[in-house]
Amino acid sequence: FSVLCSALLSSYLLGERLNLLGKLGCLLSLVGSTVMVIHAPEDEEVTTLEEMTSKLKEPGFLAYAAILLALCFLLIFCLAPRYGHSNILIYLAICSVIGAFSVSSVKGLGIAIKGFFAGQPVLQNPLTWILVITLVASITTQINYLNKSLDIFNTSLVFPIYYVLFTTIVITTSIILFKEWVTMTVVDIIGTVCGFLTIILGVFLLHAFKDMDVSFGNLPQVLQNEQPAPVTRDDKNILIEVDNSSIAPEDKPKVFMLCT
Repeated sequence: FSVLCSALLSSYLLGERLNLLGKLGCLLSLVGSTVMVIHAPEDEEVTTLEEMTSKLKEPGFLAYAAILLALCFLLIFCLAPRYGHSNILIYLAICSVIGAFSVSSVKGLGIAIKGFFAGQPVLQNPLTWILVITLVASITTQINYLNKSLDIFNTSLVFPIYYVLFTTIVITTSIILFKEWVTMTVVDIIGTVCGFLTIILGVFLLHAFKDMDVSFGNLPQVLQNEQPAPVTRDDKNILIEVDNSSIAPEDKPKVFMLCT
C-alpha cells in the first residue's frame, strides 16, 4: 500500500512520471513481498533480554552482522561518493542494510519495555542501552541517505525499490536471528524463493525501463514503431553502386565507385 500511495502521490503532486512498466514493477514488488511474508515462518518466542542476548551472540548472526557492517562501510565510504548521484541503488542499499540493525533493535527494545512494566531490572542491563544507541544511529543514517536519494531521483522509483530491498533484508535478518528456516516446509521454501524472484523482476522493471515513454495509450504505437537495427558497413574498400539497377535497362552499363 505504501508503494502504490507513494507512486500515485508523486505522480499527481510532484509531477513525476511513472510509465506502464514502472506500475507493473510496483505491482510485482508488492506481490513478491506479500508471498514472502505469507510463507515466512513464525519467529521463535523471545520474552527476556537474556534470551535476546543469547540470540545476538550466536556465531551465525555475528557473522551475518559482520558482513552487513562491512557492506555498509563499503557502500558509504567507497561507492556512495563515486556512484551515489548516478545509481539509485547505492543510497537505498545503505538504508536497507542499516534497516536490519534498526529492526533488530526495535525487537529487543520491545522486549525491554515489556520487562520494564513487568518489574524487571532492564535499565541495569547493558543490552538495553546498546539497543538504544544502535537504533538511534541506524535510523539517523537511514533518514540521511533516504533524503539524499529523494533529492536526486524520482520519488515514484525510490520508495518501491527501497521497500523491496528493506523487506528482503529484514526477513533475511529475522530468519537468521531466530532460526526460522529450521521450521520451514518445502512449500514455504518454494514460496519464499518465488516471492524473491518476483521482487527481483519488479525492481528490474522499475529501474531498467524508467526512461521509456510507455503507457496504455501509446503501447500499440510503441510496438509498431520498432525498427530493425541498422547494418554497420565498412567505410573502406566498398563498392558503392551509383546507378539504380532497379530502373536501369539491362543493357545499360552500370557505374561503380571505389572508395579508399
